[in-house]
Amino acid sequence: MHLTITTATIQDVEILSELSVVTFTEAFAADNKKEDMDQYLAEEMSVTKLRSELLDKNNLFLLAWYNDEPVGYAKMGMGNKQESDALEHPIELERIYILKKHYGKKAGAALMESCLQYGKHNGYKTIWLGVWELNHRAVNFYKQWGFELFGSHGFKLGNDMQTDVLMKKSLIV
Repeated sequence: MHLTITTATIQDVEILSELSVVTFTEAFAADNKKEDMDQYLAEEMSVTKLRSELLDKNNLFLLAWYNDEPVGYAKMGMGNKQESDALEHPIELERIYILKKHYGKKAGAALMESCLQYGKHNGYKTIWLGVWELNHRAVNFYKQWGFELFGSHGFKLGNDMQTDVLMKKSLIV
């Protein structure tokens, strides 16, 4: 199989929406109420919402492909947020998801490497993210990439207020 990473365009919005819904559901449905999942997916992963995000110059979406099959994506955010105020010239890794059937095939690593390279190439000094405190698989993945904890914030999934741990990594070589 041949793995490629591409920059998503507005023409990819339906692929991105489908990937978003499936990967988020695979990652979190077993540990959350259906109504909270449904509400979040409808608000955050719809074609309309993603079209708006794709058109926003402060967002970058990357797609991972095996041959012609989309298998995952990442979203980078260039806008400032309160959580990153103390960080040196930060960029946020807002999402990185891979279809479960492709876990362990290096698509997540390729997306992460592309995100890190994008940040470095564009002069960002720090990359940061928020990850659900109970998503141990993801926390361990980020630690393997050199991310370290620096705080926490609330994350609302439907009507359920959860806690995300905040992690950061220096992009200065």
